[in-house]
Amino acid sequence: MRKTLMMMALAMVCLSVSAQEKLFNSASVQSPVVNSDGTVTFNLYAPKAVKVEVTGDFQPGVAQLKEGENGVWSYTTGKLAPEMYSYTFNIDGMTGVKDPANIYVNRDIVSFTNIFIVSEKKGDKGDLYRVNEVPHGNLSKVWYDSPTLKMQRRMTVYTPAGYDKGGRYPVLYLLHGSGGDENAWSELGRAAQILDNLIATGKAKPMIVVMPNGNPNCQAAPGEWSWGMYTPGFRDGGTGPKTPAVATIPASFMDIVNYVDQHYRTVKSRAGRAVCGLSMGGGHTFAISLLYPTTFDYYGLFSAGLHLGKDFNMNQPFSEQIKNDPNFAQQSARLFGSKPKLYWMGMGKTDFLYQGTVDLRAYWDSKGYKYEYIETDGGHIWRNWRIYLTMFAEKIFK
Repeated sequence: MRKTLMMMALAMVCLSVSAQEKLFNSASVQSPVVNSDGTVTFNLYAPKAVKVEVTGDFQPGVAQLKEGENGVWSYTTGKLAPEMYSYTFNIDGMTGVKDPANIYVNRDIVSFTNIFIVSEKKGDKGDLYRVNEVPHGNLSKVWYDSPTLKMQRRMTVYTPAGYDKGGRYPVLYLLHGSGGDENAWSELGRAAQILDNLIATGKAKPMIVVMPNGNPNCQAAPGEWSWGMYTPGFRDGGTGPKTPAVATIPASFMDIVNYVDQHYRTVKSRAGRAVCGLSMGGGHTFAISLLYPTTFDYYGLFSAGLHLGKDFNMNQPFSEQIKNDPNFAQQSARLFGSKPKLYWMGMGKTDFLYQGTVDLRAYWDSKGYKYEYIETDGGHIWRNWRIYLTMFAEKIFK
């Protein structure tokens, strides 16, 4: 017994030494380095590598790193605009390798990438996405009961700085896209940092932000509920639950609203509620606007995956869905007849869902319905969705 304990203790010491050694070795190589001129240098210690590349959303394609002294490979970009960027390395044909010198990582469905932020001055996008010396709100993981979906479910809730001092707050319901979960907007979307910084500078009203899980057959993010450590998927749930949901997210959405109104100090009226979402979440927002036209005063569609009916059919043009749906004309008339304060849409010029928004706008223009629309460069990417959240948050509850 004594010998076994000694061996276990020795193993723990070896693991500790190994972890410390790795820490000290990684610390000797800094990567990425954001230079004063706005360029960024990537460094990787790989003395036995033959070919090293870096790829990410900071530039198209891949860039070749060059081997320098002591087995350190390096590459320096051109000047980058203020933004939060993601990247990984390719080493001798192995793709998606994370930077061992950079501990900052995000998960997008099943992809892990390192991140870094470039900022030139106060108030630019890079500054907006980072943690600054401003009053901070709190993020909570909250379980609630959904009678419609017949399960306990989890959502992320942001309460602004000063919430604990009393008063009532408007609520923004912020919805993620396909393959995401209740962690997506707080991690990939930098929602808490954006709201902290906007509120601190007076560009947005203090508000509660509710980020629910938009998968109706799931309780929470992968590995954080009873299903276990399954692999998430884009639209089919990956290796996760295959049981069909008993209802859709839009049909069950008032379960969330009712819980929030009962457990938080909210403005319990239409004027105190906004809902927006990206991709699938934009489609959910669209459906919610038709189902509950007098419950929310502000709607935001970010690169929305638009569809009518129960299932999302990418093979049927949305213009045809509009013509074939017996309820859409009446629902749209009821929605805009109720005079919402804002119906806002954002779309990237090269987004694969672009045409659906073109079709929706054409129909609403033909009816004279009022909405706001902005078009940005790029496609179906988080870089656009963070911009849209920023713009939308600055417009609501004013």
